[in-house]
Amino acid sequence: MTQTPTAHTPAQGKARAQFTVPAAHPMVTVLGSGDSLLRVIEKAFPAVDIHVRGNEISAVGDAPEVALVQRLFDEMMLVLRTGQPMTEDAVERSIAMLRASENGKSDGQETPAEVLTQNILSSRGRTIRPKTLNQKRYVDAIDKHTIVFGIGPAGTGKTYLAMAKAVQALQSKQVNRIILTRPAVEAGERLGFLPGTLYEKIDPYLRPLYDALHDMLDPDSIPRLMAAGTIEVAPLAYMRGRTLNDAFIILDEAQNTSPEQMKMFLTRLGFESKIVITGDVTQVDLPNGTKSGLRQVQDILEGLDDVHFSRLSSQDVVRHKLVGRIVDAYEKYDTTHGTENGSHKGGRGKAGPKGK
Repeated sequence: MTQTPTAHTPAQGKARAQFTVPAAHPMVTVLGSGDSLLRVIEKAFPAVDIHVRGNEISAVGDAPEVALVQRLFDEMMLVLRTGQPMTEDAVERSIAMLRASENGKSDGQETPAEVLTQNILSSRGRTIRPKTLNQKRYVDAIDKHTIVFGIGPAGTGKTYLAMAKAVQALQSKQVNRIILTRPAVEAGERLGFLPGTLYEKIDPYLRPLYDALHDMLDPDSIPRLMAAGTIEVAPLAYMRGRTLNDAFIILDEAQNTSPEQMKMFLTRLGFESKIVITGDVTQVDLPNGTKSGLRQVQDILEGLDDVHFSRLSSQDVVRHKLVGRIVDAYEKYDTTHGTENGSHKGGRGKAGPKGK
């Protein structure tokens, strides 16, 4: 998409840009069904007048805003050329990335098109890819480092993207097996009151990992891979005493590990293995007085060679938009009231159950 000269002169002090959409791309792919994408752009740039005639799009307004609109359409065209459709969410995230870059809040050179077109895994007719700049950096860090911590609120894709990278590594024979683990800590409930065997009691805490596997692999192959030991899903306690070679190991819900458990897990690392540890330090379900191993390990390992901390925020939430606002609201409440998870820091009262 190029900026072309036009005979129409904008009002004094205003800039004008005109874009020609190549004939190979139907306008509906650029503007969205029922102009849904155009409405998102108009809402994000209220001071810019955007007009469409045929395959021509013009924008008139203040020069900085018009320049951003031009960059946005250029990035959209780069995405569309890969065959990937643009969605309202993708347009909103592209605008946020461009504004962050413009305001100096982004310390990297990645463009929206680079973020949105990075494929991790294609499975069962869908492609898993990062949706935000921080998610892309998280995925890139997993490629570059042996141990990566993904720390952020619920819904930021920490575990899901790590699972996709694990499956990718297995399929490309970078590793021989995948090991998925979680600490069996209750969020306001008690395992002892659940019926059944130990495995049946623990299984609900591992269910989210099974669900992610089913998104990424043929469900019929999962029992076979688990029976062969190629994929192992187990509570963290089962890792003690082992050395894990040629494996992609994911520790999920790491905020619920004690410092001793975190040290135990990290020292399981064997040759040709990779570890990804994910967690949300704002949702700790440990008994009062027990320090979170995920909080402590940041002070211990920050800056250590080949260990990387990726931190995601409410801006990286890829669930319903309301989830990001809920995360921000809780953070604001805790900051204002000097609390943590809604309870006074160091207080003796137990916080209520916290949903994911």
